[in-house]
Amino acid sequence: MAVTAFKPDISDATLADLRQRLRSTRWPDKVADSGWAYGFDTDVLRDIASYWADGFDWNAARERIHASDHAMVDVDGFALHVIRRGPVGPGPVIPLLVMHGLPSSFVQMLPLLDALPVAETAHGITFDVVVVSLPGYGFSDIPCAPGMNMQRAGALMTRVMAALGHERFAIRASDVGGAIARQICLNDRDRVLGLHISGTNPFLPPKLPADLTAEEQTFVEAARAWGASDGGYAHMHTTRPQTLAHALNDSPVGLAAWILEKFRDWGDTDGDLLGRFDRDALLANLTIYWATGTINSSMRLNIENIRDPGSLGRVQVPTGVLMGPKDMIPTPKSWVNRSYNVVSWKDADAGGHFMEWEEPVAVADNLCRFFANFIS
Repeated sequence: MAVTAFKPDISDATLADLRQRLRSTRWPDKVADSGWAYGFDTDVLRDIASYWADGFDWNAARERIHASDHAMVDVDGFALHVIRRGPVGPGPVIPLLVMHGLPSSFVQMLPLLDALPVAETAHGITFDVVVVSLPGYGFSDIPCAPGMNMQRAGALMTRVMAALGHERFAIRASDVGGAIARQICLNDRDRVLGLHISGTNPFLPPKLPADLTAEEQTFVEAARAWGASDGGYAHMHTTRPQTLAHALNDSPVGLAAWILEKFRDWGDTDGDLLGRFDRDALLANLTIYWATGTINSSMRLNIENIRDPGSLGRVQVPTGVLMGPKDMIPTPKSWVNRSYNVVSWKDADAGGHFMEWEEPVAVADNLCRFFANFIS
């Protein structure tokens, strides 16, 4: 295993091609005054595409990205992109693996990195942080053979941490990153000091528990309704991702619609995407997906996991949960505790599915509070 310095960048030719494709978009028709009733509002998307082509400054985004220390970790010929931020305070040092989800990237974690030092000081601890771009995401390598499911991705994460000198570590994760964290906890329990997660999981197991509480039954019904109204994307990801990828990998506007819809619907936006999320940060995330050609491989992780879900069972690692109030559907603690050893739970005052991006100060504070209490 080798660790080498790395500076994420995108070529001028790739950016010029992106801008030309955006300017040459063949727009579909739309029902008059339909807004979001049929999917992504075309008028909103036109404005975003226009700015992406002629207003978005990748150089400024790159400067923001380069403010962090980046590296590539080679694990038996498979390279994974990481951001490293060493300890910043005098308190007990805890190695911390941070993993994003879909349709996100390491960009989601930059606000958290900014917020952590104040929270670490307040709670008397410090993290040795490693933010990993998941396999097939961003600047990490694309798996070109079948079998890269959550369990295998988790094994890669533990080897990355070992390569960086961390045999035992804490984890902060959500969404797909949370699913990978779950596999690490089930397969390498002794390696994990503790787990801190956010986000609801609307996908129900094939067999439901027989002793559901009334609150859990409400959750199950909401999850079923969400699957019928909002789960179409997941059905595509887990059945025909290659078919969809031909469109998304060729059209930046198509890619924008597919990805940004999730931020609007899953975030604490009240329908106002750009009122909640910084436009340039969203476009930095989109530009990374576009330039690296990783929309297909990011989706493919889902179908690989359907084909082989890896280890099953209840996570025994001590788990802290910070739940956003505007995530996909309200999730009761008792439901999460069926799958995790929940020793700390907090309902956040604001935020949705992308808590590190939406409420980085709250995440940093709860994360530090959890591990400060856990190690004391």
